[in-house]
Amino acid sequence: MDRGLAFVGAGLLLLVVGFGASAFAAPGAGPATDGPQTTGTDGSQTADPAGTRTATRTPAQLSGTLIGVQGSGSYTSGGYTELAGERVLRDQQDTYFDVSLLRDGRLLAAWMDEDREECGPYDTPCARTGFVVFEQDGTVTQRYSFPVRSSTNSEVHDVEALPDGGFVLADMDRERVVIVRDGEEVWQWNASSFYDAPADPTRRDWLHINDVDRIGDDRFLVSVRNANQLLVLERQEEGGEVVEVINADDGGSDDSCTVRGRLSDTDGDGDVRCGDPEAFKEQHNPQWLGPGAVLVADSENDRVVELHERGGEWRPVWVLTGADGRSFSWPRDADRLPNGNTLVTDSRGRRVVEVTESGETVWSYSTGDGIVYEADRVPEGETVGGALYATDRPPETTATTGDGTGTTAPDGESGTATSGDERTAKPGATATPATPSETGSTTEAVTPVVVGGGEDRLPVFGEAARLLRAGLPWLPLWLRGPQVAVLSVSLMLVVAGVVDRRRQE
Repeated sequence: MDRGLAFVGAGLLLLVVGFGASAFAAPGAGPATDGPQTTGTDGSQTADPAGTRTATRTPAQLSGTLIGVQGSGSYTSGGYTELAGERVLRDQQDTYFDVSLLRDGRLLAAWMDEDREECGPYDTPCARTGFVVFEQDGTVTQRYSFPVRSSTNSEVHDVEALPDGGFVLADMDRERVVIVRDGEEVWQWNASSFYDAPADPTRRDWLHINDVDRIGDDRFLVSVRNANQLLVLERQEEGGEVVEVINADDGGSDDSCTVRGRLSDTDGDGDVRCGDPEAFKEQHNPQWLGPGAVLVADSENDRVVELHERGGEWRPVWVLTGADGRSFSWPRDADRLPNGNTLVTDSRGRRVVEVTESGETVWSYSTGDGIVYEADRVPEGETVGGALYATDRPPETTATTGDGTGTTAPDGESGTATSGDERTAKPGATATPATPSETGSTTEAVTPVVVGGGEDRLPVFGEAARLLRAGLPWLPLWLRGPQVAVLSVSLMLVVAGVVDRRRQE
């Protein structure tokens, strides 16, 4: 037999058998359906050919989950929102990011449209970004937007309604936090007052401020993705003051923050503000669990982390790496639910999952080809305050009054959401978990609790698979390290066979 043909045949056979077996054995694989599937606690799946996702729900799902999908097979088009399994708002040109339920039953979403002609100072076509408010039947009742130069890395990723009727936005085009009331910008904080700024932040992906949450009177938690940092920002009459930095610069390497022309030392002091990428890297949608505790979707590290402040430093104490036997792929939201579980949005995994503290999957929901950005359990939404994990005594919550004082109540009682917020919330005052120092924590080195499994056993090929799925989001979810290894060996055999054949000619 011709040796070259044998190599080519062996390579193709390995590819077909390896990929076929992977597709067949992938979690959730089975008979083809026309719609996504919902997996319950018993592992059963319900097909939804109509695409309305009316699968039988577990008790944990009965209140519904609101989902914002950035795009279908794309990061810049085909986005939509879903509420309680029903498609609410969709436009093939639009993308959606943060979504929330307002007290009056309307929906609020951060939004971007990449194909607009109203471009202000920019050439057409440009993009417009901002937020949209709409009824649950999809009727738009309010919209606020402004033109941006690019349809990527310039979007408003997060918007939150304020008690006074205004809205606070995270604007990553001009890298600022801004409050809009009655269609007018009434306050802003510019990140250039804290970070080394380029001449024009709209011309490059500088800081990528992707989240802002109101965590108290005139206090906001701000996510600065490209700096691997979270800021506690205190609003002042003019601008604001950064009163705390979570994952502050420890003097180590700044390489993770200066890649691809992001942060740079424009003031010439030899340093930029860059957090430790081992704590979290290029994060999204943090949740303030209370003084000294925060939950973070650690996106670029493909995990979810809960950090506690210990001796003035923030350290991961609980790490979730995957669910349902599958590792996470770029998770971009994590919420600690009132029931004590954690809701995770696995963006490139194209699913939303709820897990327990031990990493057990309560339910998993597939978005099909939808690249999901964020999810909220309604009616509560993302609360301010929540149960703590990895503490040496059961978590407690403090019902905080307006002056910052309060009484401690067992976790699970009323008062788990901010009263007065426009998001639907339980009656009661702000719930603030006991600080980690109150639970017996020390400044000693901390070994985090790691749960969830799903680790890729071939790290080099696993990283290659992650990069492939990042650039080609339509690739199958089962394409991971082992499959890339099989692909590599198959290609080498085919190339070797072709070369051998040409030598014989």
